[in-house]
Amino acid sequence: MRELNESQKRDIRMYGITEAEMREEVEQDLIYRYSSPAMLAASLMSDAQEMIDPEYGKVNAKRTEYARQFLNRAKWVLFEYCMKETA
Repeated sequence: MRELNESQKRDIRMYGITEAEMREEVEQDLIYRYSSPAMLAASLMSDAQEMIDPEYGKVNAKRTEYARQFLNRAKWVLFEYCMKETA
Protein backbone atom coordinates (compact mmCIF):
# COMPACT_ATOMS: atom_id res chain seq x y z
CA MET A 1 0.00 0.00 0.00
CA ARG A 2 1.32 3.41 -0.93
CA GLU A 3 2.00 6.14 1.61
CA LEU A 4 -0.53 8.97 1.47
CA ASN A 5 0.46 12.61 1.81
CA GLU A 6 -1.47 14.98 4.09
CA SER A 7 -3.66 16.30 1.28
CA GLN A 8 -4.68 12.78 0.28
CA LYS A 9 -5.45 11.89 3.91
CA ARG A 10 -7.66 14.98 4.15
CA ASP A 11 -9.40 14.01 0.90
CA ILE A 12 -10.17 10.55 2.26
CA ARG A 13 -11.63 12.01 5.46
CA MET A 14 -13.80 14.40 3.44
CA TYR A 15 -14.75 12.31 0.41
CA GLY A 16 -13.89 8.69 1.20
CA ILE A 17 -11.42 8.70 -1.72
CA THR A 18 -8.64 10.96 -2.97
CA GLU A 19 -9.37 13.89 -5.26
CA ALA A 20 -7.56 12.14 -8.13
CA GLU A 21 -9.72 9.03 -7.66
CA MET A 22 -12.82 11.18 -7.47
CA ARG A 23 -11.95 13.03 -10.69
CA GLU A 24 -11.43 9.68 -12.43
CA GLU A 25 -14.75 8.32 -11.12
CA VAL A 26 -16.63 11.48 -12.12
CA GLU A 27 -15.27 11.57 -15.65
CA GLN A 28 -16.15 7.91 -16.20
CA ASP A 29 -19.65 8.27 -14.77
CA LEU A 30 -22.46 7.89 -17.32
CA ILE A 31 -24.55 10.67 -15.79
CA TYR A 32 -21.60 13.08 -16.12
CA ARG A 33 -20.84 11.95 -19.68
CA TYR A 34 -24.38 11.90 -21.06
CA SER A 35 -26.15 14.51 -18.95
CA SER A 36 -24.26 17.10 -16.91
CA PRO A 37 -22.07 17.58 -13.85
CA ALA A 38 -25.03 19.23 -12.08
CA MET A 39 -27.14 16.09 -12.61
CA LEU A 40 -24.31 13.98 -11.20
CA ALA A 41 -24.20 16.23 -8.12
CA ALA A 42 -27.98 15.85 -7.73
CA SER A 43 -27.63 12.08 -8.00
CA LEU A 44 -24.97 12.06 -5.27
CA MET A 45 -27.24 14.14 -3.03
CA SER A 46 -30.12 11.70 -3.63
CA ASP A 47 -27.83 8.83 -2.67
CA ALA A 48 -26.93 10.67 0.54
CA GLN A 49 -30.62 11.17 1.34
CA GLU A 50 -31.28 7.46 0.96
CA MET A 51 -28.35 6.63 3.25
CA ILE A 52 -29.95 8.57 6.11
CA ASP A 53 -33.55 7.52 5.43
CA PRO A 54 -34.68 4.95 8.02
CA GLU A 55 -37.00 3.46 5.39
CA TYR A 56 -33.88 1.86 3.85
CA GLY A 57 -32.62 0.36 7.11
CA LYS A 58 -31.16 1.35 10.42
CA VAL A 59 -29.28 4.65 10.27
CA ASN A 60 -25.98 4.22 12.05
CA ALA A 61 -22.72 6.15 12.28
CA LYS A 62 -21.27 4.39 9.23
CA ARG A 63 -24.23 5.30 7.00
CA THR A 64 -24.23 8.85 8.33
CA GLU A 65 -20.51 9.17 7.53
CA TYR A 66 -21.07 7.85 4.00
CA ALA A 67 -23.89 10.36 3.52
CA ARG A 68 -21.60 13.19 4.69
CA GLN A 69 -18.91 12.07 2.25
CA PHE A 70 -21.42 11.86 -0.62
CA LEU A 71 -22.61 15.40 0.12
CA ASN A 72 -18.99 16.56 0.08
CA ARG A 73 -18.50 14.78 -3.26
CA ALA A 74 -21.58 16.54 -4.65
CA LYS A 75 -20.24 19.93 -3.52
CA TRP A 76 -16.86 19.11 -5.06
CA VAL A 77 -18.50 18.29 -8.40
CA LEU A 78 -20.44 21.56 -8.30
CA PHE A 79 -17.34 23.62 -7.52
CA GLU A 80 -14.94 21.79 -9.84
CA TYR A 81 -17.19 21.25 -12.83
CA CYS A 82 -20.16 23.63 -12.66
CA MET A 83 -18.78 26.80 -11.11
CA LYS A 84 -15.62 26.77 -13.25
CA GLU A 85 -17.73 26.46 -16.41
CA THR A 86 -19.51 29.73 -15.58
CA ALA A 87 -16.39 31.64 -14.50
